[in-house]
Amino acid sequence: MRGLISFFADLLKGKKVAFSDFLQKYVSSQQLCQRLDTQKILRRQSRPRREKKERGTVVSSLNSETSQIKPSDFDYLKVIGKGSFGKVLLARHRKNKGYYAVKVLQKQMIVKRKEQRHVMVERSILLKGLQHPFLVGLHFSFQTRKMLYFVLDYVNGGELFYHLQREGSFPEPRAAFYAAEMALALGYLHSLDIVYRDLKPENILLDSEGHVMLTDFGLCKEGVATGGIMHTFCGTPEYLAPEVLQGHPYNPAVDWWGLGTVLFEMLYGLPPFYSCRKAEMFENILHAPLQVHSGGSQAACSLLEGLLERDVSKRLGGSRDLVELQEHPFFGSINWEDLLARKVRPPFIPKVTGPCDVSYIDPVFTLQPVPASVNERCQAGGTSGAFPGFSFVNPVEYLAAEPVS
Repeated sequence: MRGLISFFADLLKGKKVAFSDFLQKYVSSQQLCQRLDTQKILRRQSRPRREKKERGTVVSSLNSETSQIKPSDFDYLKVIGKGSFGKVLLARHRKNKGYYAVKVLQKQMIVKRKEQRHVMVERSILLKGLQHPFLVGLHFSFQTRKMLYFVLDYVNGGELFYHLQREGSFPEPRAAFYAAEMALALGYLHSLDIVYRDLKPENILLDSEGHVMLTDFGLCKEGVATGGIMHTFCGTPEYLAPEVLQGHPYNPAVDWWGLGTVLFEMLYGLPPFYSCRKAEMFENILHAPLQVHSGGSQAACSLLEGLLERDVSKRLGGSRDLVELQEHPFFGSINWEDLLARKVRPPFIPKVTGPCDVSYIDPVFTLQPVPASVNERCQAGGTSGAFPGFSFVNPVEYLAAEPVS
């Protein structure tokens, strides 16, 4: 049985790559979203600053288009990821000696595919990520004539997808821990009227201590309150909510459907409505009954049925958002305050020896040479063009980020 799961997981990984062009066509065709004047139900969570050894101050924006942050302030060590518009590299700041994940995007490709707005939304949401323990945050952003640079939290415990591929599935307590941390991150975004829209195991990282970190905010949508609606078709096919597939207006409850699909995959090894044939998978999402496997607890089955409810008005989280999930028996053992404060010991702690340990990152990335183009010898901030206001320096790190002489 585990071999069969591994076979389908390999199919799933290959298929996800093949869908990237398909998704881009939809992502780039943004439609106007409507917003209802509704009272926010979920108030903003308390937002503890991530407990980082070297940082502890709340981030405020700084006008740094004229700052001197530039590519040569970093040593680029390894390729650790790849996206539609560029690569992600492990880098070390030459002055403050900190390790970061640097996402380098090609301006020409972004403009050609009319994705400037998504990039700026991602920047905006990354700034908010520094204020939450389970969101990857932005430390610097800058630009050169050809490139955009996001300097992010470096997380090297591996993608959730990597760990699922290796282990097949997780025991309920481990799945509950991850799902609870994801729920806190999603609830925080919703409290800021942000819908994540692209929850999937590839976008869920584990840090070196074993805590969840959500990343890749390019498909997020700002300005959608609980009860608000939007129409844009985007996301990864096997995790799409039925209302999105049907082109119906949708709201933050799409993220709770996404959490349901990821939880199902953590418990059973595959997404709930998965098929290697795209048309059949879409049909399954819209109409097939949820097949909850035997062996799961009653609380797990109840939670999956609540999250994977096609009727949005009945979906768990659709009315009171995060609070509804926190009250569910599946999370009965979770102390939410301790979890938010990162006081709960993770069920799995990655065996990493230090920042340069990339053993949990796919060798398909790490064996690639670092492209010379990332060290473009051009003063940052010289050409804002289609990306005005892009550059940012975390004030806490401003002095440390002064250029190397």
